Amino acid sequence: MIPREVHEEVTVAGAGLPVADEVRRASWIEVRSDPGKGLGSSMESACAGLGAGERSVIYLASGLKAAVVLIEEDRARRVAKNLGLAVAGSIAVLERGARLKKIPDLRSVYLSLLDQGIRFNADLLEQSLIRCGLGKLKQ
Repeated sequence: MIPREVHEEVTVAGAGLPVADEVRRASWIEVRSDPGKGLGSSMESACAGLGAGERSVIYLASGLKAAVVLIEEDRARRVAKNLGLAVAGSIAVLERGARLKKIPDLRSVYLSLLDQGIRFNADLLEQSLIRCGLGKLKQ
């Protein structure tokens, strides 16, 4: 489930990137409008200065009392944690997939994402591979 703002960031602003078409076609992604409705001014002030996508993700997760929220941007992660939300990023999700044997070659996935222009810190990717017992990113 994602807020409309994130869907538009990915499919409109990200047009031409491989993920844009995948998200547009994904029938399993539920898009929600107006996730901040009724959350109050304290939530709004906590999220002040965040981008529309990050802000709407936090609003949606808070409103749904989500078990975990997927956020990449550091400032938004700090805000979400301060609001009591459990936060994970893409690397954590991919690591979990590798541990569950849903992703047979995590290194190849990371290299493919980097080749596609997805911005990840290479040191974080290497740390992830080490945690999974897979060594260095580029061997």
